Amino acid sequence: MAKFTISSCSFPFILLLFPFYSLTLTLIAKPISSSSLKPITNNPNFDSEIALLGDAADGGSYVNLTRASASSSGLVLRRKAFKLVEANLSNPASFSSELVFSITPGNGDGIMVVFAAGDLGSRFSGKGLFGLDGEKRFLGIEFDTEMNHNVNDVNANHVGVNVGSFVSVTVGNVSDLGLVLNSGEKMKSWIDYDASSKRLEIRLSKMGEPRPYNPIVAYGVDLMAMWKDKDVNVGISSSNGNGSSSQISSVYFWSFRLRNVPRMHSLPVNPRDYLDDKHGEGSRLHKRMACPLSILAGIIFMTGCGALVSFVVLFLWAIVANRHTVFPPEVLPAEFPVKPSPTDFRYEKISVVVEEDADAEAEADGVKK
Repeated sequence: MAKFTISSCSFPFILLLFPFYSLTLTLIAKPISSSSLKPITNNPNFDSEIALLGDAADGGSYVNLTRASASSSGLVLRRKAFKLVEANLSNPASFSSELVFSITPGNGDGIMVVFAAGDLGSRFSGKGLFGLDGEKRFLGIEFDTEMNHNVNDVNANHVGVNVGSFVSVTVGNVSDLGLVLNSGEKMKSWIDYDASSKRLEIRLSKMGEPRPYNPIVAYGVDLMAMWKDKDVNVGISSSNGNGSSSQISSVYFWSFRLRNVPRMHSLPVNPRDYLDDKHGEGSRLHKRMACPLSILAGIIFMTGCGALVSFVVLFLWAIVANRHTVFPPEVLPAEFPVKPSPTDFRYEKISVVVEEDADAEAEADGVKK
């Protein structure tokens, strides 16, 4: 074990460095960020990596994103970033998210599930729509409860998809589902992104009802092209507007998970060929030479089978055709007499005459005399 000694000459030098050493320890002991980042503890409905920013507060079994005061905003942030695609850009990931929320009556911006590359927590300003004033690099799924003509909202009860802007690229009318976002009732939403089809789907229903088959909003977007291999943060943000609104947005449950689907490789028809291919160029050359011979053998075999089938068909046709052929008698040559058929027999009466010689007659006459 190494021993360190302090000489009398070096001691004053250490005293001079002590203030800087103490300052270094103090900086290390302080949090990395001085923002109001508050972790959620002992809440089974949220992951341990969830943190609160702004006016977001843990209520025990739920989180209030906003307070009942004007210009209130809050963010529930998943501190652990994720990559949609690895550095080799060969295996894009899909993701799914589920959340249960409620929005009290009144005017307000509602809530938005937001994805952004980089450190979203440090860029959360708490001002503007959803507290993201000035943010341009984001994907948002908003559950909007305000009719804002500046962003072309269709009504005050819709779900929209925002890409780099608060002007929705596509909108679904929640009224068509018979629901009202700011009714104060608990609602559940499913957000799914499939990387293979580049399709984003959002479903919504009242809490306790089954997952809908059809999404209320579906939109095609290539998130891999947008983010590539950058770290992405995801969170849920809310704001209640700049007026006198007292709308409160609450989140009761939130889960987020990635789905990495490996690429599927087709297997060869003959696994032996795949194994033999590993032995080197010799086996590949052998297969290239054997391939034309196999094709030629197949052609010869098919030709022989075709000839055999043709012969059998012609033979059977000849037998069947000859059984039904009738040759008229008048057209046959004379040297080939026609034999009468069994139905041509005739019966004729035959007279038999018996002649006796003269001696027998004379003898007969003598006897008579």
